[in-house]
Formats: sequence, C-alpha cells, structure tokens
Amino acid sequence: MTPTDPSQWWRTAIINMQPGVIELRGAPIETLIGEVSFVDMIWRMVVGTPASAEQLRVLEAALVAAVDHGPQAPSVAAARMAATCGVGLNNALATGVNMLGDVHGGAGQQCVALMNSVINEVDRGASVEAAVASVVGAFQTEVSVFVPGFGHRFHRPKDPRAEPLLAVLEATDDEAIDRRYGQVARAIQAQVSEGKSTAIAINIDGATAALYGALGLAPELARGLFCLSRSVGILAHAWEQTQQGGRNKGPLPPEFLWTYTGPKAG
Repeated sequence: MTPTDPSQWWRTAIINMQPGVIELRGAPIETLIGEVSFVDMIWRMVVGTPASAEQLRVLEAALVAAVDHGPQAPSVAAARMAATCGVGLNNALATGVNMLGDVHGGAGQQCVALMNSVINEVDRGASVEAAVASVVGAFQTEVSVFVPGFGHRFHRPKDPRAEPLLAVLEATDDEAIDRRYGQVARAIQAQVSEGKSTAIAINIDGATAALYGALGLAPELARGLFCLSRSVGILAHAWEQTQQGGRNKGPLPPEFLWTYTGPKAG
C-alpha cells in the first residue's frame, strides 16, 4: 500500500538534499569537490563507505582495463550506428549500454559468482585447487563447458589486460582485499587448460572478476561497474562517429544482404 505521506515514497541512505544542502553518504558536496577522485566517489556512492588507497587502486585498475574493445563489440557498434542516425550523444550512449547483457557484458558477474562458490569451499577447509576442481567441474558438467571469464576469440594465448590486473591485486597488502581471488583465477585457468597444448586465456571478465570479488563486491555490481567502465569507450566512439559524420543504417555494407529463409513469392 502506498504511504499517504509523500516523504515516505522513497527511502535512501545515499543523498540528503535540502535547499542549499547536498550531502552524499553524509559528506557535504563542497567538502568532496576538488578533494576526492571520481573512482573514490564511485566507491562511496555504491559501497557506502570511504575506501582505502589500495581498494581504490584495485577498483580503478578494473575500471580502466574495461573501457573499450573496439567497434566490433556490439555495444560500441550499436552506439556508433545510433550516432549516424541523427540522435544525440545521450541516445547513442544509452543504445550502447543497453546492449550489455548476459552474453556481452555479463560474464564478469557470472565469474564473480563462480569464484565466490570456490572461496566458500576454501573457507570450509578445501584447498584452492580442490575447490576449483569441484565447483568448476560441476559447472562444466551441469551448465556449460565454457567457463565465464576464460577464453577469448581474439586474444590468444593471453589477454593483454589480465596479467596487469592480477598484478595489481597480488601487490596489495590491504587485509580488506581478499587476494585469494587471484589464486582462484589462476587455478581455474589451469583447470580449463588441462590437456590443451595452449593455455586458455584469463580474459578481461575473469581478471576483473578476481578484483571485484577481492573487493567484496556483489556479482551484480561486477556487471554494473563493467557497464560504467565501458560507457566511457561507448561515449568516445559515439562522439568520434558524430564528428566523422556519414550514415550507417545497418550492420551490413550496402552490397551485402542477409540470407532470406522464408517462402518464395508466388
């Protein structure tokens, strides 16, 4: 039942705003402007507490690594196409972000959830290797042989973003950051690569999942933060396409048509 008092329609611990007053998570906006970084604001707003310097370094590394992957990525391609159709930057940006779903952009969330299951087994006394064998083995048997966060159609045998990301995680000594997630990422890579002549790459989703998991962020936030990161690249591409002009009303060049599979006329 909807409360009759309009002040009770929404409840939030994020912002207090009154005439002449803006407080974000309890901090007056005037004390934040020029004093904290954007990544610090992301943490404060989403997590709700101030972060340590090491937590911010890990989060920033994950955000920087995922900003772009080229016009072949559906989100970027869609944004560039939208930009040629006469819409504004906000529309092009929204078009790109709305392409990020389970298949394109969702593997990080899936990988954090998988890594959390491994860590739960480790907390019960299993070794990292044994926990990975159990959890990932069950996933490959019951869900898919392809493990989210591992393997890449372009970057073989390695994704150039993975090692720098894991190095940032492994270099921290902040007790609030669970570095075991880096060990889990490497153990999963070893398992999925077993019997193969070339190791399966830890991709951007697997590497950032290790960082987000280590920060204690929920799997759903891994997707949300990926969207936030990739929106930077989407915006850059939409703006570039707007400046270039031209028209691109479809994903196929004019000389190519699709394969028609319907009935013949007549």
